Amino acid sequence: MQTRYKKITVKVGSNVLAKADGTLNVARIAHLVDQIAHLQKNGVEVVLVSSGAVAAGRAVMSKTKKSDAVSQRQLWAALGQVKLISRYSDFFHEEGLTCAQVLTTKENFSSRGHYLNMKNCITTLLENKVIPIVNENDTISITELMFTDNDELSGLIASMVDSEALIILSNIDGVYTAHPDSDGAELIEHIRVADKGPQDAISSERSDFGRGGMLTKFRIAKKVAGDGIGVHVANGTRSNVLIDLLDKSKNLKHTFFVPNVKPSSGVKKWIGYSDGFAKGQVQINEGARKALLSDKAVSLLPVGIEKVESEFKKGDLIKIVDTNGELVGMGKASYGSEKIEMGKQSDKQKPVIHYDYLYLEYKTNETLI
Repeated sequence: MQTRYKKITVKVGSNVLAKADGTLNVARIAHLVDQIAHLQKNGVEVVLVSSGAVAAGRAVMSKTKKSDAVSQRQLWAALGQVKLISRYSDFFHEEGLTCAQVLTTKENFSSRGHYLNMKNCITTLLENKVIPIVNENDTISITELMFTDNDELSGLIASMVDSEALIILSNIDGVYTAHPDSDGAELIEHIRVADKGPQDAISSERSDFGRGGMLTKFRIAKKVAGDGIGVHVANGTRSNVLIDLLDKSKNLKHTFFVPNVKPSSGVKKWIGYSDGFAKGQVQINEGARKALLSDKAVSLLPVGIEKVESEFKKGDLIKIVDTNGELVGMGKASYGSEKIEMGKQSDKQKPVIHYDYLYLEYKTNETLI
């Protein structure tokens, strides 16, 4: 088998792993493990980001004494993590492979040091032929600092470990021109980073057991593709979906987000997924927006800033928005907001954000299929 990639991150959603009644679909988990084992034995490194813990826990104890949503989720996650990882461990053991559970929270990525520590952990597991199974630790996550869902987490992990591709397994074949149940809805097989049209047709409906939906997948997929990583959104309920996706001789119908040719640096990848930890915000003028989103490597200078919307210190992560309030990017401040001389033109201006520490949301680079 000639595989398309040698290192992938696979995200499998709750609607793939859980039955309609909320119990785990053990047969599907076993089949997923069979596919990953096949790929592993063919020289493909796999990081698995798996949902399903909360759904599994709900099946164990549907009635709880705590009525608030956070307490229920913590209980179900604590119960379900044991059940879910036990299933994975048993099935991988039957294949002669070892898996490891990696639980994380969004707060673990708040600093560059924590980010690199997580990267080292997963890299060490892969070097020892251990399959990392990553999930958000819902038992201790604070609502305000939770990932949107595991789609967001999988995008961060794929970028962090320098995967060649992120494969998001859902319960439909990919992104459609309209709601999949609508008459005339067609599967979009290729989406480029600069494409904005498909987003308008995507349903905002969320899955029965997860926190996200196709709109979340679309946004995360575009961000990951912008980092130079190909993203495949495919139907995880199909037999041998992973093997067929990676087999160069086959052409499985699904949606592929075409990656930018030039990948982002490690620092930029971390900044790109750290918007929840921004300390400040600046609004830039139209000239600065055009310059930043051009093909040139440009830093953000004081002359391009119209106003400081919230103060920040040197080293803080800050958001960059345009005059319409739309997010342009994120960056690490070279100095505090009190030192910015807005609108001042000078040849000796020090950038507020240097290009090396600047992540732009929709930088349009040359792409390939």
